[in-house]
Amino acid sequence: MIDLLGTAAGAAAVFAATNLDDIVILTLFFVTARSTGRPRAAQIVAGQYLGIGALALASAVVAAGLLVVPDPWTGLLGLLPIALGVRALLTRDGDEPPAVVATTLGVAGVTIANGADNVAVYVPVFRALGPADSVVFLLVFVLLIAVWCAAAALLGGHAGVIRLVERAGHWLVPAIFVAIGVVILTSSGVLGRLVDLLG
Repeated sequence: MIDLLGTAAGAAAVFAATNLDDIVILTLFFVTARSTGRPRAAQIVAGQYLGIGALALASAVVAAGLLVVPDPWTGLLGLLPIALGVRALLTRDGDEPPAVVATTLGVAGVTIANGADNVAVYVPVFRALGPADSVVFLLVFVLLIAVWCAAAALLGGHAGVIRLVERAGHWLVPAIFVAIGVVILTSSGVLGRLVDLLG
């Protein structure tokens, strides 16, 4: 029983450490959902589950040695939030915060792009775990995704957050997505790899 609790606590720590930035993105999704109706709350939750599930599955596959991921190239996923942010800036109408993403797959795509670096943490963890501990990790992840979505929905309904997004949402929301993409590109090392290839 003590081992089970220790494993669950470890899973919670790993999830929280690798998904803190997701709270910001999820909050933005919930704020824009309240103003524009897109994406719907159910799509946000489903997209988050789909995205984190894909990251966990990819990590388990890599940990089992069934697939090798060329590490720096995963940073190219940073182009997705950049493209979404730029598109929202160019197509905005009025003062409403733009719906940067409007579908479940869009939410999942942003979650995967933002969490591509999580694979670097999850792979060694899954390699070190036995099958039973891996199941505990995945169950804790499933529970914490719900907690993350609930926290973001609460933040997205907070009057101060709504006022901020109403005042500056037309540029703030896309700018945050572009910034997330730039951070993914720069921190992954993919830009250095591209310069080496071109140079």
